[in-house]
Amino acid sequence: MARVLFINGGSEGHINPTLGVVQELIRRGEEVVYFTAEPFRDLVEPTGAKVITFDVSKFIEAFVAGGRSFWGRIGGLLRTADLIIPSVLEQTRGQQFDYLIHDSMFGCGRLLAQILNLPAINSCTSFAMQPEVFDGMRESLSRHVSAEENERARQEFLQLVDDVQTKYNVQVGSPFDIFCNPAPMTIVYTAKDFQPYGESFNESYKFIGPSLASRPHEPFDFSHVNSDHLIYISLGTVLNQAVDFYKLCFAAFSDTKYTVLLSIGKQTQLEQLGDIPANFIVRDYVPQLEVLQHAKLFITHGGMNSANEGLYYGVPLIVIPLGSDQPIVAGRVTEVGAGIQLNMEDLTAENLREAADRVLQDASIRRASAEIGKSFREAGGYERAVEEIFAYKRSLGIE
Repeated sequence: MARVLFINGGSEGHINPTLGVVQELIRRGEEVVYFTAEPFRDLVEPTGAKVITFDVSKFIEAFVAGGRSFWGRIGGLLRTADLIIPSVLEQTRGQQFDYLIHDSMFGCGRLLAQILNLPAINSCTSFAMQPEVFDGMRESLSRHVSAEENERARQEFLQLVDDVQTKYNVQVGSPFDIFCNPAPMTIVYTAKDFQPYGESFNESYKFIGPSLASRPHEPFDFSHVNSDHLIYISLGTVLNQAVDFYKLCFAAFSDTKYTVLLSIGKQTQLEQLGDIPANFIVRDYVPQLEVLQHAKLFITHGGMNSANEGLYYGVPLIVIPLGSDQPIVAGRVTEVGAGIQLNMEDLTAENLREAADRVLQDASIRRASAEIGKSFREAGGYERAVEEIFAYKRSLGIE
């Protein structure tokens, strides 16, 4: 069978959806070498892939060096080339691969496909993006910095393009190419019904739904949890230092009929929260996929994985976006009627409780959540992704 080089970044949100794909590729005889940030080695190795890594602190340092303008952010992805490309080439020297899978937002994947002369597949863990939507994002980001800063960053970007093309003998392409890494085939980990403007994408985009593979975790005992009115609250794994928000949740739901399971992450200590109401269960980690099979409402930051996982099990959402693509996810959740959006800036205990009551009592929201969940499950998940990868292989004559 074939050998696969998988190029990914250093974020659970970009890694978790790929784990089932990698497991299934290996189960079907493929050999996978997976390149990611060193802190995620233990997450990937149980799939059976051989893991090679890079220094995530140096990656972040290179990425942020360009500044906050649009051109600075795109240039930041190119600045990582001198870390990522030599690292991959050194760690795979003498090895042969048949094809490459790269993350859509990890800037050097498409460049490595050129250098290694490998057929490429794009792994898109966020919503897929068309060039016109990308152009709108560029205009929005450009409005938040001065014309002088924009122009300076643009000139630096043009110089970076010239430097990278000369040094590595690649074609960098447009800003859209750098940011979205288009490839002949793109795996998108959501359903076409949930993807904004889903019908506008051609057949090279494979909407396989959430890729939910079993993950190793500590056992969680649900035998003493009343799940009839269970609310699950989590702000994900990155932006979860939110002691004030957690205390606001206490104020919103203490002395109510709800049982609240609150996941606070590793960066907040239990003693920071003070007295915990009797109807709350607070943990630094919970097995989210298992919890969502019991929950009646999910209050989330709206990370793509969290929203996908909640809706996969038909759980209505209250989305409180904190950054990144989360406002887009929150907007889509409200558009399809599967939940509502609240803003952290003006959030009060009273309006959070009222929102939860409203969502839980609204049959149309429950129905929309169930319908999206059905479309997710029917999309095929990681097994469908591997079928599409194998079809792509056959079209190229790869055994």
